[in-house]
Amino acid sequence: MKSTTKPLLDAWQWQMRASCRGLDSAVFFTPHGERGRARKRREEAARAICRSCPVSTACGSFATASGQYYGVWGGRTEAERRVERGVPRPR
Repeated sequence: MKSTTKPLLDAWQWQMRASCRGLDSAVFFTPHGERGRARKRREEAARAICRSCPVSTACGSFATASGQYYGVWGGRTEAERRVERGVPRPR
């Protein structure tokens, strides 16, 4: 019987080509208490990295499929993914 599962390495291979590989994850995830302009600047810095990334589509798809609630993935912020999922903004 032939297996229909893919080797785990194949499923994650896109990460090897990610522009963010080896960078400080603090660029992509909100530190406690970050708000306003500081948050916008950090998110824009993350999005700039994602714009030049050859695997941003795969990254964004992974974030959506796995329900990543935090961070910038594939150039999309937490708020943007929340809207895509139809989840109301937290108060």
